Amino acid sequence: MTETPAPPRTSPLHDRHEALGASFTDFGGWNMPVRYTSDLAEHHAVRAAAGLFDISHMAEFRVDGETAAAFLDHVLAGRLSTMKIGKAKYSLVLAESGGIVDDVIVYRTGEQSFLVISNAGNRDAVAAAFDLAQRTWVPASTAVPDGATEVPEPVEGIGTPASDASIDSTTDARGSLTVEDVTDHYALIALQGPEARGILSSTPGVEITGTALDELGYYAWTEGTFDGAPLFVARTGYTGEDGYELMIPTAQAAALWDAALAAGADRGLVPCGLAARDTLRLEAGMPLYGHELSRDIVPAQAGLGRVVAVDKEAFVGKDGLSSGPADAPVLVGLVSEGRRAGRAGYSVLHGDDTVGEITSGALSPTLGHPVAMAFVAPAASAIGTELSIDVRGTRIPATVTALPFYRRNA
Repeated sequence: MTETPAPPRTSPLHDRHEALGASFTDFGGWNMPVRYTSDLAEHHAVRAAAGLFDISHMAEFRVDGETAAAFLDHVLAGRLSTMKIGKAKYSLVLAESGGIVDDVIVYRTGEQSFLVISNAGNRDAVAAAFDLAQRTWVPASTAVPDGATEVPEPVEGIGTPASDASIDSTTDARGSLTVEDVTDHYALIALQGPEARGILSSTPGVEITGTALDELGYYAWTEGTFDGAPLFVARTGYTGEDGYELMIPTAQAAALWDAALAAGADRGLVPCGLAARDTLRLEAGMPLYGHELSRDIVPAQAGLGRVVAVDKEAFVGKDGLSSGPADAPVLVGLVSEGRRAGRAGYSVLHGDDTVGEITSGALSPTLGHPVAMAFVAPAASAIGTELSIDVRGTRIPATVTALPFYRRNA
């Protein structure tokens, strides 16, 4: 008997999206807004002014305890133990084979506290990876790293466990270690674009109690409140523009969404869906899991070798990274002229030979010409190499170029 799939989940902001006339799509098991008006209008708004995105489908995990930093060094590809409190870092969850289970952002919220944000569709996979590591990992030492200092406790309400959340706790030779999935307790809202700081600063009810926004560096976070509720403000994003990602308890999410839209009404702020987010991240050369990243791809193939701290003594996937084929395809950027864009799955050719496949592609709204990312044979990957894309039987010339396609003005 075939099991009926569960219906898509809805965001805490679903009613707001319906009221704004959004169209919806199933994304990672969530019914999320794909657009409100026009993909192009929403894309251009983010580049020129600002866009407001609901990203509550992303998954959030709290990792706490005296061995939290060492645990993350083991289960993630990067070195997280050297992060300073208040900073963020991009990292990867790897399979033992070296393939990518997911890409994540890690925020250090205290000496023994971290927040890990993963992709919606990989929530279960990341939870399983954390669970397996908890059951099998034995730290080399539980000593506090040299140079570590005492710091304030995590932000109340964000860095502390929710009273009714499911908690997986370990206390043995690994010391106290808690990994907690807090996804259902928070909403995530992304405010992106050159007007983002001004809009957030003028949003009624928002009070920044930590590092001021004009002093907050990129890939860093600060604490605040919204109408008395804890507000986590990170200067991160997935659009290639400056901006913030806001984590708020679900009960206050709709009010924050409304307040931000009202504050940005005279600054060009518009609500934006996943379609615009996709073309924005493509222009910025940012990978999307299931397209540029998968368990069949190792970090170096996707241009992410720098993310891996290969000098760590051991971590999940380290042994697998050294056993991959030397001629594995690598990720490149492709630019074309005209209006016809290569799409995911289209073949890439060098002369008469098929040398790769498009993973993401679109007619760039900002640049006005087609751009794409593709995995191609190393011999065809040098910048400036002339290739072609099979677009429904027609060969479209394309040139290998460096990523990203677009960089914002500093």
